[in-house]
Amino acid sequence: MSFLSTYYHPFFDNNEYFVDEKVNYFKFANEYKVFDSGGTQLGAVTQHVSGWHKFLRFIINKKMMPFALGLTAPTGETLLEIKRGWTFWMTKIAITDPTGATIGHIHQKWAFMKPTFHILDAEMTKLAEITGDWKAWNFQITDATGGAIGTISKKWNGLLKEAFTSADKYIVAVDPSLRENTQKVAILAAAITIDMVLKETK
Repeated sequence: MSFLSTYYHPFFDNNEYFVDEKVNYFKFANEYKVFDSGGTQLGAVTQHVSGWHKFLRFIINKKMMPFALGLTAPTGETLLEIKRGWTFWMTKIAITDPTGATIGHIHQKWAFMKPTFHILDAEMTKLAEITGDWKAWNFQITDATGGAIGTISKKWNGLLKEAFTSADKYIVAVDPSLRENTQKVAILAAAITIDMVLKETK
């Protein structure tokens, strides 16, 4: 049974997502707003940080520590949770639906000066890969056969180009032919949260 046969939200119908980080120098948690190509807010990504987590960040390398992200609709409804446990080498992240069921995984792969992440389904079958140049913020999303299915970049050519120009804002674009099912949900979850994942793994 596919994921969207039991759970559906219009958030996943889109093929372009603009992700805008909320900068707050006095908070430990990362926060992002997610918009469509016309500037309408579709949702938000928020990092959940406990008190002990804040304390441990002062004494333990953040690359090793767990983190949790929540993707929510503007109404506050939870769409997805993205969680990583303690990490000592390559990052492994689980994507769960609102009921807590795992729908996918994000696994970091070693590559010299070239961040690479594999996106897997709940059974650990590879769905897609994100790879690119972190400094230049040019990423390609390819399917399991190597075919191009999307991009992540700072180059915004739509209506919001002049309004959003800082380094902590990026556009996620996926091929319109990408099916509205578990695969698309897992791929979008990985792509939309890539900035947060990179910050916690480098």
